[in-house]
Amino acid sequence: MQTKFLGTGGAFDVDYLNSAALLRFREKNILIDCGFTVFPALVHKNLITKVGHIMLTHLHNDHIGSLPTLLLYKSIIEKAPRPVILYPSEPFKQQLFSILEPQVKDPDKYAEFVPLEQFTGINAIDTFGQHSEGMQTYAFVFDEGGNRIAYSGDLGKPETLFDRLDKMNPLRTCVFHEITFNAENTGHTFYKKLLPYLTNYEVFGYHCDPTQNPLDNPVRLVFYEPDFMA
Repeated sequence: MQTKFLGTGGAFDVDYLNSAALLRFREKNILIDCGFTVFPALVHKNLITKVGHIMLTHLHNDHIGSLPTLLLYKSIIEKAPRPVILYPSEPFKQQLFSILEPQVKDPDKYAEFVPLEQFTGINAIDTFGQHSEGMQTYAFVFDEGGNRIAYSGDLGKPETLFDRLDKMNPLRTCVFHEITFNAENTGHTFYKKLLPYLTNYEVFGYHCDPTQNPLDNPVRLVFYEPDFMA
């Protein structure tokens, strides 16, 4: 599995673009999240034609802000087949529809919506309310060829993801986990909460301003890993 990040910043880290990744999984290209900087990044990096499948961790603007533009571009400019949006639950799909309809009118015209459960090798982990009170969020786990990638989404309680990983069959696992350097930011994972998991998992932090990285942080940041950057 090849993972290329289009950005590694949070909602306000405009210099580092919204966190999103293009994952090559089972011969398909899956875009994970599509915040307001993602469409321009895909165009500038000549990657937009590769987007065939889309997954969303949650519906905040820095994770879906340019999704309508992407869908319209694929249809009107590329004249490409509809991208497949893999959704983890029916209520989540309905929430997404309510956001897309004012902008594209008929979401089914511009995307094919497929339940994630029909896609082999991907598990969604329900992290409801652990980023923003009352909000539905998800982490995703991808298994292929004896390797595993976990993508946290925005998650204030990392144990929700790692406890689930601990119960899965053991595989070589790379975890991309959002991270904050502010202990008072309970909607995201404070970096010190990730330290207990570094022994058993290869963990990389994203969704942050890398210039604020504390000297005592042992978690490697995606921004400084060229192999992970698009």
